[in-house]
Amino acid sequence: MTAPSPLDTAALDLGYSFCPNDTFIFYALQAGRVPAPLPVREVLEDVQTLNDWAVAGRLPITKISYRAYFEVMDRYVALRSGGALGRGVGPLVVAREKLGDLNGRRVASPGALTTAELLLRLAYPDVRLTRLRYDEVMPAVARGEVDAGLIIHESRFTYPQHGLVKLLDLGAWWERETGLPLPLGAILVRRDLPLEVQCGLNAAVRASLEYAHAHPQEPMAYIRQHALEMSDEVMRAHIDLYVNDFSLDVGAEGERAVRELHRRAVAVGAAPSCNLPLFVAEG
Repeated sequence: MTAPSPLDTAALDLGYSFCPNDTFIFYALQAGRVPAPLPVREVLEDVQTLNDWAVAGRLPITKISYRAYFEVMDRYVALRSGGALGRGVGPLVVAREKLGDLNGRRVASPGALTTAELLLRLAYPDVRLTRLRYDEVMPAVARGEVDAGLIIHESRFTYPQHGLVKLLDLGAWWERETGLPLPLGAILVRRDLPLEVQCGLNAAVRASLEYAHAHPQEPMAYIRQHALEMSDEVMRAHIDLYVNDFSLDVGAEGERAVRELHRRAVAVGAAPSCNLPLFVAEG
């Protein structure tokens, strides 16, 4: 495993995705509208790249899939604020037409370290996976290069435009299996940051989200700038779906959900065990 990059204590690189929920949450922080314990520099990338960078220890603060978090828990700890958990927020499996059992089928996945792929493996252990960047999944399905595709982010709102049908909602599957909300993504900080900085960053992310809620129109130009030609309607639907009470604070129920996802990942050999605290201490 790659050694973590040295920390720059003058300013901290903050990695998050182009998705509207992330740019909504982090707008105020990157714009200097709320205080932070140290200055931050925005680094926007797709989630799979951020996952890979976290494994390499590249960024001191980063958005990450919960599945990827399970690979780096020895070096990173999750903030209580800024993450994506909820009900009715799960990844979907889509195809050109209705199919039977997915086991043995070729399914395009947005990445090995995505929570979406972990859920698919838990539900259908014998699928044959083809890994593509998340925005390439639906076109591959539409062209018939794979039997089905695992879609995340704004794709759940746009798949009918590609002539595709929904086969499975993996979030609904998870909720039936566990009764818990689905953990999708978290904001991580390096464990070697001082505790007061970790707690200060958690407070800053929460304040940034609270600012966006109080001034909902102000972040829109920033969100639109990074939204990959997404319509305003889809941007708003994306924010409404993925930004919720769990984004302000993961809470006890959210913690239980993360622990259960980790337990199941360990049980099928998809993640290492870890006894360190999952979240930054409340304070």
